[in-house]
Amino acid sequence: MNTKLTLRMDEATIRKAKMEARRRGKSVSRLVAEFIESIGLRPDSEKALPPTTASLVGILKGQDISEDDYKEHLREKYL
Repeated sequence: MNTKLTLRMDEATIRKAKMEARRRGKSVSRLVAEFIESIGLRPDSEKALPPTTASLVGILKGQDISEDDYKEHLREKYL
């Protein structure tokens, strides 16, 4: 069952929302609903991570590793 919801926004934001909805071929209501639904899909904690990912969280904490170190590793691995 759909129920009406009123949102208050400045006119510029409303114009942007309507343009984006038109571009996507959807209503502004549908865009808002999809956004709200997507929030519930995001993991809120490490418990929601896949087991392999969860096991790697924090593994490099306290290590002195830079982006340059990673780039060097990739060069050695693939060249």
